[in-house]
Amino acid sequence: MKTKAAVLTGLNQPFEILELDLDGPREGEVLIRFVAAGLCHSDLHLPSGDLPSRLPIVAGHEGAGVVEEVGPGVTKVKPGDHVVCSFIPSCGVCRYCSTGRQNLCDLGEFLLDGQMLDGTFRFHHEGTDIGGMCSLGSFSQYATVSQYSVVKIDQSIPLETAVLVGCGVPTGWGTAVNTGNVRAGDTTVIYGAGGLGMNSVQAAVQAGAKHVVVVDPQEFKRETALKFGATHAFADAAEALESIREITRGQMADQALILVGNVDEAVVQSAFSAIGKGGVVVVTGLGNMEELNVRVSGAELTLWEKTITGSLFGSCNPQYDIIRLLGLYQDGRLKLDELVTQRYRLDEVNQGYQDLVDGKNIRGVIIHDH
Repeated sequence: MKTKAAVLTGLNQPFEILELDLDGPREGEVLIRFVAAGLCHSDLHLPSGDLPSRLPIVAGHEGAGVVEEVGPGVTKVKPGDHVVCSFIPSCGVCRYCSTGRQNLCDLGEFLLDGQMLDGTFRFHHEGTDIGGMCSLGSFSQYATVSQYSVVKIDQSIPLETAVLVGCGVPTGWGTAVNTGNVRAGDTTVIYGAGGLGMNSVQAAVQAGAKHVVVVDPQEFKRETALKFGATHAFADAAEALESIREITRGQMADQALILVGNVDEAVVQSAFSAIGKGGVVVVTGLGNMEELNVRVSGAELTLWEKTITGSLFGSCNPQYDIIRLLGLYQDGRLKLDELVTQRYRLDEVNQGYQDLVDGKNIRGVIIHDH
């Protein structure tokens, strides 16, 4: 079949809208008609080369839609089901899935090259195989994906809202409460108040943090963070550091969560300085994979028993936490609709990402035209 998609054909190039050939589902695969796709900053690490990937590739790793067809052996979903795609597949049986770390599933090895789990491709253009980001490619009207990447959801939830829990919401939420272990009375500082950071704010507030301090250069994002429950918001990390010292009476923060679009040495050092004894820095944002951007005092790390750790998908279990977070949304305890600043057509994808870079969006969403 034919499908229209936003494709990255070369480094430092805009996404191109191309008509592709799409193969149907094979063993264990599902054909999805995508209704919505999220504009996550991680997709921008493809054209920049920060995340080395096989090109060309269909971008997009947040997707929600309707199952059109299933291949042999599919037991999780059936045609007509509404699904959210998890950018991390989870097989349920590998070493990591079987020990409760589904976000580290071994099937993740295929994500950057955009291959299917059998090492082949379903997207094609003029005889060239084209991958799908995270083995999804949600910037396409249709895609064939593994059943391990889909989560069936309640059909009463709008798909253009549910799409946010495929990456940004659980990643931000889990960074705070899973990896960061935010508890009642804690002081939590969050660097970056975009699609990830805003959900860390929500999670820290619900966990009972006494102080939720946000650092972001964009006034619009700082103001939004305060509406989402942050207690303090600063444009400058140094100014935030002084405030943290004052409000904690010198004890400093319990957690420093790094959710900026591009992680560099400066933000890591700021976060490390902001935490006190026994505190933790959680690095969730991405940067260039070849850059060594975590450089701190080893003596301070030891003598104050500080911790620096990474977080993938917020240390969440996609198959469980996507449903759990949507349940909180249904109960009015999680803001999702308020995260969406602007909706775009597929052919406006480059404008959507320019708005993200310019700091105009908390989260943009593509609504597919069928």
